[in-house]
Amino acid sequence: MDAIILAAGRGTRLQPHTDTIPKPLLPVQCRPILDWIIGAMPAVERLIVVVNYRAEQIEDYLRGQTHIRNWVIVRQAEPRGTGDALMSCKGQVTADRIMVLNGDDLIGRADLHALAAVPMGILGHPVDEPATYGILFRNPDGTLERVVEKPQGMPPPQLANIGGYMFPRDVFDLTLPLSPRNEYEITDAVSQLAARGGFHIVPASYWLPIGTIAQWEAAQTADVSAVR
Repeated sequence: MDAIILAAGRGTRLQPHTDTIPKPLLPVQCRPILDWIIGAMPAVERLIVVVNYRAEQIEDYLRGQTHIRNWVIVRQAEPRGTGDALMSCKGQVTADRIMVLNGDDLIGRADLHALAAVPMGILGHPVDEPATYGILFRNPDGTLERVVEKPQGMPPPQLANIGGYMFPRDVFDLTLPLSPRNEYEITDAVSQLAARGGFHIVPASYWLPIGTIAQWEAAQTADVSAVR
């Protein structure tokens, strides 16, 4: 298994803190977010980090980590969505399966190990505001049918996509459509794979999103023992 961390975003909702430092390197309880993510992952053959904004800082960080031996940076020349970030890694992946994670959320160690145990799948966590998330819809057998972005009128709680994926290597053979946002979405890759059947939904017991200043500040005193 290889791992891809999507770390190319500007983190505009965390400005001014991200004016001089990329979001994955913002500290949470004295450790960069990226360090928490890497520490919680199961063992992988190769780590691929997709970068754009202040890429040199992330590369310098990785270069200084002696416990990360086989890693590579992929520069997303023009940020065109998470799907484009994924596809930009095609030439660097060497394993048959790829774990893909967002570079700005903390997910429990046990949850990432559970994700690694399925041939392909997605992590889901209950949310009380379905209209602000991508919501997972199940087939009768419990596998993923589709992901619907920000559905209106659904009662809480609903199971949301939290940005943790397990893909087979042939995900890179897919052709992703351009979305209404003029970007390529990783959820379109999920939907195409789910249409084959057997795309697992893996419930996550711990998820700490860090997308806003309020969330980042709250993370400084949050219980992060599940990530250690």
